[in-house]
Amino acid sequence: MKHAAICLAAFLAVVAGTASAQSAPVASSRTVPAQVQNSSDAALDERPARDWGLRPEEWARYRQLMQGPLGIYSPNLDPLTALGIEARSDEERNRYAELQVQAESKRVGKTLAYQRAYDAAWKRLYPGQQRVSMPGAKAPGAGNRGSGRLAVFVKAECPPCEQRVRQLQAAGTAFDLYMVGSRQEDARIRQWATQAGIDAGRVRSRTITLNHDAGRWLSLGLPGDLPAVVREVNGQWQRQ
Repeated sequence: MKHAAICLAAFLAVVAGTASAQSAPVASSRTVPAQVQNSSDAALDERPARDWGLRPEEWARYRQLMQGPLGIYSPNLDPLTALGIEARSDEERNRYAELQVQAESKRVGKTLAYQRAYDAAWKRLYPGQQRVSMPGAKAPGAGNRGSGRLAVFVKAECPPCEQRVRQLQAAGTAFDLYMVGSRQEDARIRQWATQAGIDAGRVRSRTITLNHDAGRWLSLGLPGDLPAVVREVNGQWQRQ
């Protein structure tokens, strides 16, 4: 009996030792996925940082800023604007401003290039058929040339935009409406015009025209939010 008890105790000691030896690698192996995850997160951060012309530490600061009050007040703020607003020196502020001008210039160029392709495709597929167009679409650097009419820039989900357009229409004013963020979709502009109560007869007579913005508002460089009613005065576009 005593010999059996000793054997049982030895067996239990061996089992306990084996279990302890097996548990150690398990604990160690759990740290590997965390390390891999951290490396993966760092790699994911590097790509958007490069896309915006930022260094990894600048991207990390942007993410940190958006987790604070700035992100609450402006949750959809782009990295360059966020970093520019919270710049810690004039040098930083100027750097982000230059990066943003370069980025927006590229975006406008791409938008206008697509507008030209869209116009050409419409002429090929539906020659002679009326559509929502963008009169006076220009190549980058060509400058905006006004027709003497008012240009009204609006956007979706903007009650003040609808109110301003109704006021202009009630006054019998002729104007060219440009929808910012239309995504080159004619149906989107038509839906907005219907919601704003624009008279279809005035659109047919071209007293009011409906147009894709295609980067025009950004290219004017005017301050303030939408709606914007502007006119060319002595070669300069001014808010009215």
